Amino acid sequence: MQVTQETVVSQYEWIQGRAGRTVEIINDVRGLLGPEFDTVVDPVTVQAYQQEVDTIFADGDLAVNVTALVSILRGLNVQADYPGFIVDELLGRELAGMIAGRQPLRLLGEATFHYADVHVDDDTHAGVDDLDAALAAGFQTRLPGWEWTERESPFAVVD
Repeated sequence: MQVTQETVVSQYEWIQGRAGRTVEIINDVRGLLGPEFDTVVDPVTVQAYQQEVDTIFADGDLAVNVTALVSILRGLNVQADYPGFIVDELLGRELAGMIAGRQPLRLLGEATFHYADVHVDDDTHAGVDDLDAALAAGFQTRLPGWEWTERESPFAVVD
């Protein structure tokens, strides 16, 4: 695979164009996770998602790595899927964490990927459902809406 500036732009446009599908999955996942943690999680808008995609792709180092993972997942298909189960899970989890950000958000994005992946299905390619789950998990983790991310940490040491 050759990743160029044109490749990055192409994947950026594809991810932006997938906003409706990704936001739908994000809001479904948030709707399922909220009650699990006894909280209400604000839904995400297409505009907020697209602004966050812009933020990811404004960081060239991050953008090229997101591009590579998205490119691989978009093209990944394994006959009968199960033998490829590990690689698409690994790539999806990594993409979700990369998008989510620094720890602890990275780990939450990775964990949420597995949760989202159970609820996402695409019959065309093995990697596409993992890609959808990864985008949803990563972006839903980094976007506002969770009460605990909206407040100052009680563990911060202030001098």
